[in-house]
Amino acid sequence: MKKTSVLLADDHTLIRAGLRMVVDAQADLTVVGEASDGREAVAMAEKLKPDVVVMDIGMPSLNGIEASRQIRAALPDTQIVMLSMHSDEGYVLRALKAGAKAYLLKDSAEADLARAIRAATAGKSFFSPAVGQVLLQDYMRRLERTGGEDSYELLSPREREILQLVAEGKSSKEIANLLNLSVYTVETHRAKLMQKLNLRSVPEVILYAVRKGIIS
Repeated sequence: MKKTSVLLADDHTLIRAGLRMVVDAQADLTVVGEASDGREAVAMAEKLKPDVVVMDIGMPSLNGIEASRQIRAALPDTQIVMLSMHSDEGYVLRALKAGAKAYLLKDSAEADLARAIRAATAGKSFFSPAVGQVLLQDYMRRLERTGGEDSYELLSPREREILQLVAEGKSSKEIANLLNLSVYTVETHRAKLMQKLNLRSVPEVILYAVRKGIIS
């Protein structure tokens, strides 16, 4: 069995040691390197070409967002699991836009890290359970404050189906094959659902799906 190779990037030695213990306890995962700042993480990723980088969002020299963006640009097959103490929407959206597949809160990393790495390796999104709760609460408060309404009920069954598949990271071509539709039809549904929900990008679609509990 080929093991999933993992690069750990965190500026705290004790945290890296704890993450290594979690990864080393999994038969299908292996740590191939450790980095203590963002620039070192980028250099090591380019050298080692790991399947997954577990990246602290608050790294010295080069922050985790920028380091992730550089790694994804150089190594599109390497997935990012972002570690953070912040659960608010701004941080999560920035991580997603930088190419992160998973977003873990540090206080739940021990319980969720292995699942997050496996999900990212499979091209699926993963979020700490608390993140989804915070995103939903923030979203509902914003709707109350602005007097807006959640437009989810305006989506057709097909649009809801495609919303989930987009949020799971599938391309229009993959969705078309899965649903036996043309790519043009899928693109049309995507455009309509994003317009109805006032979403402008795939990261925003993912955040919306997490808020609604459509993906976890």
